[in-house]
Amino acid sequence: MRNIVENKQFDEERALYNLTDAEVINCRFEGPADGESALKEARDIKVEECDFSLRYPLWHVTNFEIDKSSMNETTRAALWYDKNGRITGSKLGGIKALRECEDIVVENSEIVSEEFGWKCNNITLKDTKVESMYLFLDSKNLRLENVEMKGKYSFQYVENMEISNCNFDTKDAFWHTKNVTVRDSVVKGEYLAWYSEGLTLINCKIIGTQPLCYCKNLKLIDCTMEGCDLSFEYSDVEATIIGSIDSVKNPRSGKITADAVGEIITEAPVVECSGEVIIR
Repeated sequence: MRNIVENKQFDEERALYNLTDAEVINCRFEGPADGESALKEARDIKVEECDFSLRYPLWHVTNFEIDKSSMNETTRAALWYDKNGRITGSKLGGIKALRECEDIVVENSEIVSEEFGWKCNNITLKDTKVESMYLFLDSKNLRLENVEMKGKYSFQYVENMEISNCNFDTKDAFWHTKNVTVRDSVVKGEYLAWYSEGLTLINCKIIGTQPLCYCKNLKLIDCTMEGCDLSFEYSDVEATIIGSIDSVKNPRSGKITADAVGEIITEAPVVECSGEVIIR
């Protein structure tokens, strides 16, 4: 029979350390003792309708569920080194809410956390809103579906990511990424995806200045571009654009096809550039 911890308040250090095969229901983690690491090293647990205000509550946790729970802005570094978890209907606040975690699903939740998701592996976000700086830095094997994101410097050094039906308001997104596919999404920001490798955008709307420069193996399929000047500089690109591009500058190789291009700039390249721009 599973242990049930219900309707309690905890504020001491490691209050439920090494809790195993248990449900934690309608509990509050706050108080004058200001203790850290409440559920450290827990295994096979479910946390439901709980409120967290103390630091480092779930470190080294394996096989867990968090449902309808809240972590406020003082819950610093809430989930680190965790494996095999599912977070649903919850609010994750506090800086560095997820780090070096593996096999985690976050669904129907709200995240307001700077430096969220660093150095993680196999993470899924679905039907979720995110506000973060440096979202998912240096992480691998990510899946995002119906995610609304606001912040800066997202997805730097990410490898192997699938994105669909998302809306990103960001800056410097996808820098140095490898093997990323974005479908049916809006990406608004400046300097999109510089130095990326193997980036594919399908039926996406791209908004912002100087996108997609210094890219390798870049593909755009039936995308639109708004406010995109000085695009594709020194990139190896195959692109089909619906509508117009403000300007294209010195594509290194490949072919860019659009209905119109405001300006094609070929001045003073520092490398040999043979990319073609084709107007339909």
